[in-house]
Amino acid sequence: MAKWMVLIGLIACVSTTVKTVNAEEVLPEVQIVEPYIEMHTGPAVGYPVFYVAEKDEWISVLKRRTSWFKVRTRKGQEGWVKQDALKLTLSSEGQPVEIADGSFESYQERTFEFGASGGSLEGVPSLSVFASWVITENIATELSYSQALGDFSENRFALLSVTHTTFPEWRFSPYFRLGLGQLQTKPRANLVQSGEETRTSDLLAGSIGLRYYLAQNFVVRLEYQNLLALTERDENEELEEWKLGFAVFF
Repeated sequence: MAKWMVLIGLIACVSTTVKTVNAEEVLPEVQIVEPYIEMHTGPAVGYPVFYVAEKDEWISVLKRRTSWFKVRTRKGQEGWVKQDALKLTLSSEGQPVEIADGSFESYQERTFEFGASGGSLEGVPSLSVFASWVITENIATELSYSQALGDFSENRFALLSVTHTTFPEWRFSPYFRLGLGQLQTKPRANLVQSGEETRTSDLLAGSIGLRYYLAQNFVVRLEYQNLLALTERDENEELEEWKLGFAVFF
């Protein structure tokens, strides 16, 4: 329980470093030249349209998330517009707005990542799925679930971890991660007579890796992970894992 409290405390501390926008900051403004632009409640077509900004209105661009932009009207309405819609506007100099499609800058502004990876845990093929919440450009929290099914036993484990990306401004960047979780080890059926049964152990994890922004919304990750299972036996169990995976971000 104590180690879970330490991790939760660490997450709470790093989350306080989230950047805030100064209320007096001058934001870029564009003018609508089409009959109207639809504003959604979130950055996807699945979110409902709640406001329609009309021709000649001025809107401030707050931030970007992939191909969606959060904007604010001079009346104080805030919402998300499609990239294609924002292209149908004029800058304060009266010039058409130019927006690059699917850029590395979108990756730097991401909030969530979801992905999967495959690799080897102590020589046994392993598969993992994970979801990350990006708190700041350097810090993220991640929840993952992995399994490795060998000839002699089945290992399944879940981890909650904190990731630090060293150089987030690089397309190819190293990172490291510390996490806590639980490991479940189950002997194969033909070995049960040996007296071993399914056991659950607390787990400590440390990882180092490299991530590469590939294109559009895709990221590649190569990672080495060291796991320490805190067993009830005289010696703890140490496991090593290599894995390669892909992630999509939003």
